[in-house]
Amino acid sequence: MKNRTLLAYACFYLAFLYLPVLVLPIFSFNNSAFIAFPLTGFTTRWYEALADSALQQALVNSLKVGVVTALLSTLLGLLAAKAVTQYRLRGRGVALGMISLPLFIPDIVLGISLLLLLGTIGLPLSLASVVLGHLLICAPFSLAVLVARFEGFDPNLEEASADLGEDRWMTFWRVTFPLMLPGIIASLLLTFITSFDEFLVAYFLSGTQATLPVYIWSQLRFPARLPMVLALGTIILCVSVVLVVLAEKLRNQGVKKPMVGA
Repeated sequence: MKNRTLLAYACFYLAFLYLPVLVLPIFSFNNSAFIAFPLTGFTTRWYEALADSALQQALVNSLKVGVVTALLSTLLGLLAAKAVTQYRLRGRGVALGMISLPLFIPDIVLGISLLLLLGTIGLPLSLASVVLGHLLICAPFSLAVLVARFEGFDPNLEEASADLGEDRWMTFWRVTFPLMLPGIIASLLLTFITSFDEFLVAYFLSGTQATLPVYIWSQLRFPARLPMVLALGTIILCVSVVLVVLAEKLRNQGVKKPMVGA
């Protein structure tokens, strides 16, 4: 009885999460500008309408911001993870708490605060300011992934490399980096997805250089363009699912699992 109840709860929970998402692909192929049942027919014209210069520019902006944010946040996360796991640092818990703090601050509060800060110091709103905002959000994700990877890392390997005459830089490239590579790639993928999908901070900091989520938000004012937004959302959803699954698979690669019955 207990197992059936848990199974029913799990099915209900999954349906609650994913059934609304299925509306995107269903109506993105519907031959009607109105989002309502019954469906009127199959069409791909909403996907053909994605060949829009403003949309493509917004996509390019989001790709630029996502790539730069992923690289910078992963670099910062890699250095921070190595520091907190391989060295005995004073205030380690406080440092981890401060890095993770942006995860608990509402994005709208974070966006307004950064907007006021940039205005005070005289920095213009641009894609660079969006990258700064996204770093605050993505760095904790990168740190969480890489700390988990470093906790399974044997520091004796670096000591053995040093005993064989390698300096710290070559030890990092020949020993540490290859072993950390799955975690680094997972961090890059997760932080890119987080930055690519982020809306509120980009809305406040992008200025006239809209990212893709900001562009989608602006199109929702026009009911006739809503099916095109659904088509775009379907593509983003599929790509995001693939990247998340790939990131999770890479994150767990090489991680030792406890033996059953050990």
